[in-house]
Amino acid sequence: MLITIKYFGQIAEVTQKEEEQLKVSKGSVSGLLNTLNTKYSDLKNKDFQIAQNQELVDLDTELTGAEIALLPPFAGG
Repeated sequence: MLITIKYFGQIAEVTQKEEEQLKVSKGSVSGLLNTLNTKYSDLKNKDFQIAQNQELVDLDTELTGAEIALLPPFAGG
């Protein structure tokens, strides 16, 4: 399955890109995260939330969508 991964804020700084496409086998968000942690070792040191198709998901969520976003913490005011 081909998915688009979007990176924002400090996560984009770590990956040096705002978006990329990866071909992954079926699995969970945690499996994708393991792949990304291998590719971008500094990602392990960052806090972020994960959204699939614009909805926040947890690590046990099955990959189903065409879009994953890694969202760093943000403050509101």
